[in-house]
Amino acid sequence: MKAWFFALILSALAIGTPAAWAAEARAPEPVVAPDVVPEYQLGAGDKVRIIVYGEPTLTGEYSISSSGTISFPLIGDVPSSGLTVKAIQSDIEKKLSNGFMRKPQVSAEVLTYRPFYILGEVNRPGQYPYTSGLTVLKAVATAQGFTYRANTKRVYIKRGDNAAEQPYSLTSTTPVAPGDILRISERFF
Repeated sequence: MKAWFFALILSALAIGTPAAWAAEARAPEPVVAPDVVPEYQLGAGDKVRIIVYGEPTLTGEYSISSSGTISFPLIGDVPSSGLTVKAIQSDIEKKLSNGFMRKPQVSAEVLTYRPFYILGEVNRPGQYPYTSGLTVLKAVATAQGFTYRANTKRVYIKRGDNAAEQPYSLTSTTPVAPGDILRISERFF
């Protein structure tokens, strides 16, 4: 075969396929993620410690059920999914002060967060436990690094409150929240 034919084939391989061009052209520009994740909203699978001062029988560790509630003594099920820790504290205080206690003081903290998920071009995709201050690069390191095909400039993140994933610039400060689904895409040459 002629040398020009081989040159044409090699140049086509180097710049990708028409399908790859179309997919890359349709992909929205990545957004620079804020350095801070919005205040954490509880969800099914989280475990919280609730302390009612002066009431050791009410103090304990509670899991948020799949229906999004905490089953709390005296007051029953407390809706929790989608609320912040402060909102749960306030709600429990109000319900306890409604005929059960005078001026209850409630404190709550998250013991176990929902896991995050990482998919795509990482060596060990899967589910991993969330830790405070997690960034995308730390999540990739947890998944044993990028594959050789990984796009190291963009990450797609589906946050719990969004129906679709959003592209973000992959920087050292791109935050990860509990329950996030991260997708590292394949780069196109």
